[in-house]
Amino acid sequence: MDNQEADFTPVLLGSDFNVYGMARCLYEIYGKPVKAFAEVQLAPTRYTKVVDLELIPGFSEDPTWINSMKRIKQRYADHNEPVILIGCGDGYAELISKHKSELEDVFVCPYIDYDLIKKLNDKENFYKMCDKYDLPYPKTKIISKQMYESGEDINQPFGYPVALKPANSVEWLDIHFEGRKKAFIIQSESEFKDVVAKSYDNGYTSDFILQDFIPGDDSNMRTLNVYVDKNHQVKLMCLGHPLLEDPSPSAIGNYVAIIPEFNQDIYDRVQKFLEEIKFTGYANFDIKFDTRDNSYKLFEINLRTGRSSFFVTLNGYQLADWVVQDYVFDSLKDKPTLYANQDRNKYFLWLGVSTQIFKKYAKENEAKKEALQLINEGRYGDTFWYGKDKSIKRFALYKWMFHNYAKNFKRYFVAK
Repeated sequence: MDNQEADFTPVLLGSDFNVYGMARCLYEIYGKPVKAFAEVQLAPTRYTKVVDLELIPGFSEDPTWINSMKRIKQRYADHNEPVILIGCGDGYAELISKHKSELEDVFVCPYIDYDLIKKLNDKENFYKMCDKYDLPYPKTKIISKQMYESGEDINQPFGYPVALKPANSVEWLDIHFEGRKKAFIIQSESEFKDVVAKSYDNGYTSDFILQDFIPGDDSNMRTLNVYVDKNHQVKLMCLGHPLLEDPSPSAIGNYVAIIPEFNQDIYDRVQKFLEEIKFTGYANFDIKFDTRDNSYKLFEINLRTGRSSFFVTLNGYQLADWVVQDYVFDSLKDKPTLYANQDRNKYFLWLGVSTQIFKKYAKENEAKKEALQLINEGRYGDTFWYGKDKSIKRFALYKWMFHNYAKNFKRYFVAK
C-alpha cells in the first residue's frame, strides 16, 4: 500500500500482543510511536518506544470507560487530522460501538452499530446468522441459566468429549472460579455438571454453547483475518493455518504458531456474509477442519484483530494500515479484494513461542514439515522481538516469557 506522509493519529485501546503488533506495524510504516490506553500493563507493551501507554484504573468497563474517553476526547478535539480509535479487545470494541455517537465528533470509529455487534458477539445469535448465510458450524445445543436453576438434568446429546464455551465472551471476562478456562473440552458427565454449576454459581448469567467436539489436534484449526472498508466492501482476507495452541487453562485457543494458507472457498463464503450484513472494520474468525465430512466449520467471529494477527503483517499485508488507507487517504474504494497467501514462495511462519517449543510439541504432519523448512531458511518471526525496539530490558522480558511458555507446555500440554 501507499506509504504517504502520515497526517493522522492512531489511538489503540489495550496493552497486549494485539496492541503491540498493530503499533509495530504503524511504527514501521510511519516512524512514530502510537498512543494507547488500558487498565493494566501487560508484558508486550513494557519497555517499548513503539507504544506510548497510559494506564487508567477501571478503564475496561462503564461508566469509568466512557467518562475517561470523554476526557481523552478533549485532548484531541483540536486535531485537524483524523484520530482513529481502535479497540484491541472484545470489550473495547463493544464499548466503542456502544458509545459511537458520543465519540465520533472527534474520533474515527471504524465499527458497526451496537445492535449488530451484540448479535455477532453472542455466539448463539452468530450461529443463527450462520444458518441464514449457509456457513457451516459444529452441531450445537444452548445451555441456559434457567435450565441449570430448574434442578433437572441437562440433556447432553453429543457424547463425550464435547466443547463448552460461554455464549457471551465479554461477560465471561468478569467470571472467576478455580478451573475457569476460556473454553472447555469436557470429558465426562460429572465434569460437565461441575463446570456449569460453578459458572452460574459465580455470577455468569448468559447462555453456554455446547458443541459436538470436532476431532483433531491444533493443526486442524484455521484463523481468518479480514478488513472491510467504510463502504462495506471486503478489501483484505488473510487465512492462517495454526499448528500449535497455548495449553494454559487461561489461554486455551490462543495460537502460538501460524503458517499462511490460501483457500478461495473460505474467502468467498465469508466475504459474501460480511458484505451482506453490511459489516465494517476488522474481523477475525476461528475455523476448524472437520475430517468427518471434509468441511471447514466456523467457531466464532471476533470484531477486532487478534493477539496472533501479526502473522498477517509478517507476511507483508500491513494489517494496521488498512484502516489508515481507508479513512485517512481514502485509497481503498477502487481497489479489488486482496486474497492473501497465493504465493507459497513468500510465506513466513509466525511464532509466539521459541522454535524449540514448536519443534517439540507441534504435531508431525506436512504443515509442520513446511514450517520447519521456513525456520531453516530464516523465514519466521514473532510479534514481540522487533529490530527497531530492542533493549536489554526487552530482551530479558522476551527470555522470561519464553521460559514461562516452556513451563506451561511441560505442565499442561496434552496431545489432542
